[in-house]
Amino acid sequence: MIDDQLFSGKSTAELSRDLLGHELSYQTPAGILAGIIVEAEAYLGAKDSAAHAYKGRRTPANEALYGPPGTIYIYTLRGHHMLDIATQAQDQPEGILIRGLEPTQGQELMLKNRPQKNFNLTNGPGKLTQALGITSKELNLLLLSQSPLTISAQRIKEPAEIAATARINVSSRGDWTDKPLRFCVAHNPYVSQMRKSGMDLTNYGWQV
Repeated sequence: MIDDQLFSGKSTAELSRDLLGHELSYQTPAGILAGIIVEAEAYLGAKDSAAHAYKGRRTPANEALYGPPGTIYIYTLRGHHMLDIATQAQDQPEGILIRGLEPTQGQELMLKNRPQKNFNLTNGPGKLTQALGITSKELNLLLLSQSPLTISAQRIKEPAEIAATARINVSSRGDWTDKPLRFCVAHNPYVSQMRKSGMDLTNYGWQV
């Protein structure tokens, strides 16, 4: 099972780094849409003041975080759907927010879902879900292994360098606000808020 292969024996921060270079695929009635994960953010549950499960908060809205590893957690932020994956054992509410994708399949469908040019198509968590056509919570609480959304068991590409920074758009919430729990393929243009001057427009930050 895909969740067994990816989510076992590692911390959520390690898993966030490891996901970079894996391909996220979504099987839709119109066809497959896919992209390589270039940016992911770790959220460490009850101890993490920036996490939805801080201090053990548990509601119907964040119940997916308490599911077994590989459980899909869809939530909305400022009207946009966000894609998060639970990473630890059941009732240990840690997860990874998928923040950036480099498209590999179904780009024409993505452009129909989100008519934006170039890197703006999928260089952010709300942008990539819109491009994939994830516009509801239909996938919430499903396991990756039992859903039309899958992640490759192995890396498709190897990052030349991985950067770790503070998480983006997290309001000031104690000591955890600025912890380096956002991981990205350094210089990849599909990383959110990547300045043009920092983009590698030749190899996109991948090993060659």
